[in-house]
Amino acid sequence: MESILADALGAFNKYSGWILWNLFLAFIPLIISLWLFLRRSKKRSLFWWLGFIIFITFLPNAPYLLTDIIHLIEAIRAGYSIWITTLVFIPLHLLAIWLGWEAYVISLINQGYYLRKQGARKFILASELITHALCSIGIYLGRFRRFNSWDFVTKPDILLTSTIDDLTTKKPLLVIAITFIVLTVTYWLMKQITLGILWRLRHSLSAFDQN
Repeated sequence: MESILADALGAFNKYSGWILWNLFLAFIPLIISLWLFLRRSKKRSLFWWLGFIIFITFLPNAPYLLTDIIHLIEAIRAGYSIWITTLVFIPLHLLAIWLGWEAYVISLINQGYYLRKQGARKFILASELITHALCSIGIYLGRFRRFNSWDFVTKPDILLTSTIDDLTTKKPLLVIAITFIVLTVTYWLMKQITLGILWRLRHSLSAFDQN
């Protein structure tokens, strides 16, 4: 039993140690979106715009977890026992990917709510597509160029040069385009499910209060 636990811990450290850190980064934009988009005031101060820039900068970290499926594949191919694979790797990785993606979906739902509150409902779809496009670029820069969100401040010149190079080269542009399509389709599906669940919860709470 001790050897199995030791193997499980070693396997986690090698292939799953990224989970907590990546989830932390993924939930930063979600938390910021609660303040940016759900507050009562409609005024946008300089502090609000600063928060929005930070929100956009960190937002790609949430859908970025979709690409971490490669770590799950590597872990499965590593030859660990079926117990470690089924009880450690698969549930932990899938849970982390789902939580990161749900953080992304809810963040954009909050953004759409804010636009409706501002009387700009017609811009919701456009804002979502622009956000998907920006996140597709961010995911590529993070996965292949190994940039981090804070490089926007610490390495702005290198980040800008790399982004321009990637957007003018066929292969990176193709990867970004495919990522955009995946984000757009998957987001739409998950948005419907999330909104459906939220509606059911509100309906259930309303019925409970009336009783």
